[in-house]
Amino acid sequence: MKGILIFLVVFGILVFVHEFGHFIVAKKCGILVREFSIGMGPKLFQKMRAKTTYTIRWLPLGGYVRLAGPDDAAKIDPGTTVVLQLDKHNKVKRIDASGSQMPIEGVPVQVNSADLVDDLVIQGYENGDEDQLKTYHVDHDATIIEQNGTELLIAPRDTQFQEASVGKKLATNFAGPFMNIVLGFVVFIIWSLVAPGAPTTTVGSTIANQPAQVAGIKANDQIIAINNKKINNFNQIAVELAKSNGKKVEVIVKRNNKTKDFSVKPKAKKIDGQKIYQLGFYGKPDNSLGAKLQRGWTTSVNTTALIFNAVGNLFKHFSLNKLSGPVGIYSQTVQVSNMGFTYLLAFLAMISINLGIVNLIPIPGLDGGKLLLNLVQLIIGRPIPEDKEAIVDVIGVVILLALIIAVTGNDIYRYFIK
Repeated sequence: MKGILIFLVVFGILVFVHEFGHFIVAKKCGILVREFSIGMGPKLFQKMRAKTTYTIRWLPLGGYVRLAGPDDAAKIDPGTTVVLQLDKHNKVKRIDASGSQMPIEGVPVQVNSADLVDDLVIQGYENGDEDQLKTYHVDHDATIIEQNGTELLIAPRDTQFQEASVGKKLATNFAGPFMNIVLGFVVFIIWSLVAPGAPTTTVGSTIANQPAQVAGIKANDQIIAINNKKINNFNQIAVELAKSNGKKVEVIVKRNNKTKDFSVKPKAKKIDGQKIYQLGFYGKPDNSLGAKLQRGWTTSVNTTALIFNAVGNLFKHFSLNKLSGPVGIYSQTVQVSNMGFTYLLAFLAMISINLGIVNLIPIPGLDGGKLLLNLVQLIIGRPIPEDKEAIVDVIGVVILLALIIAVTGNDIYRYFIK
């Protein structure tokens, strides 16, 4: 149960931050965000503010944004009975199409036709009187209560996503992945601040009966060179030891402002199936704020570069084992959470950056696919026909679903069967 809860929190944070990126930029660009939801499934709470309905839903699985568009415009089917609430100018300001899910006071109308996108009119029979067809003009900022009881703005055409400029579309589509990358950087910096300071080239303590102690290296000795190669940071020590292949290395240290030479034979140790050579000492940690901030930033940049490189290699040498879906992420989350809070923070940061970068891949169905269509529109100087864009989206969704099924099946085999 603990593992499931941690996974839901991690997954929820990733999705929420991604959707929040789309939400905040769409609002800044003047695109109507009809709903911003925290969680999925049945609605628990709703509140409309600044033309957006904010909802909290029962399932803690991230959230979503509903941008105004052709697929999410308010519609009323002919024959539907609705309740219309009118303002003092007899314009419709509120439409109850919920079928008593959220009843309001107003005029009951059996709808004959309705256009809530362009003409903003509803034609119907008041109180079921079919002898007189009435026309009601709808306010631009009118709301409609859907069948599930959620109240949203009707989304006229000028508020819809496809009516925005190419630059605003690009910004909105890019914002989700970008926020995931930003989250990764922020969490890596938090991780660096709460974790022990990065080890330095100064020896904090030696391990009993290990090569460094046996050779005479002591606490507070500063490693300044290995095999005449200058050592500037702790990671360089591992690099130089790896080059030795287990042979003796010449280690130069600074002790009391004097240099001393030691001939040390590294000890081999297997970690995750790889042979690692060690001298057997702990580097003295640097717990200064500047050093921790620098480590957080450097780790973020290096992780981003590694993920970009991994994505490139994925296209060159594709393998399902290089991908992980929800099942794989769940299994990895459980493993990392058992290692401690700081490890979980680093894992969250890495996954967030990974999610952001993968979403930028120009595949239909991903944000990268949408960005590619935006760039095509920018190049040709006109919008892509909606029917052709819809075909591309359908193809992308089919490919993604097939990939998700394949990756999930492979994850189940790797983590629970193999």
